[in-house]
Amino acid sequence: MRILGIDTSNYTTSAALYDSDTDMILQQKQILPVKPGERGLRQSDAVFHHTVQLPQIVEKLFSEASAPAPDAVCASAMPRRAKGSYMPCFLVGDGFARALAACLGIPRVTVSHQEGHIAAALYSAGALSLLDEPFFAFHISGGTTEALLVRPDTERCFLAECVARSLDLHAGQAVDRVGVLLGLDFPCGPALDKLAQGSERAFSVRPAMKGADCCLSGIENQCRKMVENGESAADVAKFCLESIRVSLEGMLLQLYAQYGRLPVLFSGGVASNSLLRRYFTERYCVRFAEPAFSADNAAGAAVLGALLLKGGASRAD
Repeated sequence: MRILGIDTSNYTTSAALYDSDTDMILQQKQILPVKPGERGLRQSDAVFHHTVQLPQIVEKLFSEASAPAPDAVCASAMPRRAKGSYMPCFLVGDGFARALAACLGIPRVTVSHQEGHIAAALYSAGALSLLDEPFFAFHISGGTTEALLVRPDTERCFLAECVARSLDLHAGQAVDRVGVLLGLDFPCGPALDKLAQGSERAFSVRPAMKGADCCLSGIENQCRKMVENGESAADVAKFCLESIRVSLEGMLLQLYAQYGRLPVLFSGGVASNSLLRRYFTERYCVRFAEPAFSADNAAGAAVLGALLLKGGASRAD
């Protein structure tokens, strides 16, 4: 079975083709264009760019795949599976999937963007077997900074309950705001990561915690003060990432205390950061998505679509 996955987030247009017989994935994606100095897109602009880019992405994917039409299609239709969770940008991918399914007479299922992140991370880490047991899934991006308690579910493959989160700014927002402050292009994650590697300073950072939840809004102000005081861009970048790191560790330790030392999975664009990956893998039993499957992508939608259809789902609204 070949499943076409589609994801149209506020950062990236992506499509992926998953072959459940070979367990292989082909994917194409393109970051949404953002003008220099800006820190994101309005939803109306994101919808426009997805409308332009999605057909091009799908054309490239099937040109590379040299494969027949897909047997089913799965799209991210909402940010997360929660009442009221909605972003207009996901209408583009879901609408494309509905039209394709109707034209080809194939099944269509929908998932949340967050569920797709979890599935892509599990796939790339070779850890889909975790779906048989409870685990923590950290989703760290520009739109979400949450720790989820994921439990097996016969109908949806898994259910994800938010058990810790940022109470204000998301980690990816902090990265992008500090990156733009330093003159980097949006989205700033890879460039800020590279910049921070040039710093040899050791920072002692205390996280702002409220139980298992964290607060990240102070990072931008502290970094702005560092810039005004003439501190190097490399040091500012490292301080930003260290501040995020200690907050995530604070969340994890609180969850360990409440639920026990369950397996841990990291996904989301910020989880691609080399400082975070190195620190947590050296100290904890955690799994990270490979970078190509960590930032926004349609691979998780394709994989999860295959799992849902195998379990008998015909539609998942």
